[in-house]
Amino acid sequence: MQHDLFSSLDSFQALSVAASALLVRDVAGQYRPAEADEVLLAAQQLLAAQQLLAAQVRGSDLMDSPAVVKDFLRARLGHLPHEVFAVVHLDAQNRVLEYVEMFRGTVSQTSVYPREVVRDALLRNSSALVLVHNHPSGAARPSRADEYLTQTLKQAAALVDVRVLDHFIVAGDSVNSMAEQGLV
Repeated sequence: MQHDLFSSLDSFQALSVAASALLVRDVAGQYRPAEADEVLLAAQQLLAAQQLLAAQVRGSDLMDSPAVVKDFLRARLGHLPHEVFAVVHLDAQNRVLEYVEMFRGTVSQTSVYPREVVRDALLRNSSALVLVHNHPSGAARPSRADEYLTQTLKQAAALVDVRVLDHFIVAGDSVNSMAEQGLV
């Protein structure tokens, strides 16, 4: 009886280790625990894909390719468990100068300081801004606070001749444009 208990515990422990391991599918279609080099290769490929997407966005004409921008924002913010407020800085021809994650918050909110957003726009010599933040809750609809923040940032930026073109909200795979809804 004691032997049965220990063999059951051993098989449970093996099952528990396998359940926590990263699995890969081999050519026969069977799943097995991944080797360390396979995990590193997958991470390198994911990083390279994200860098390629960032390079596509940087220097591109934002208004001619909203799909690329939405894909970029989805990849950067869609999976995060906390809120992040970011700014896409644009030059006078609406080409991307830089993407900057400015503020990090909790699961349901983040504090955004208009003074810092305007200061950063001046430091980067931005002509226009695209605001973006994520909703970890999964709802891409703008809240009243999002609408108020957008108007506040738009007014503050206008004081130094910087335009706010849009405010995107990312929630998982969804990306919502407040400009498309007439809220900017």
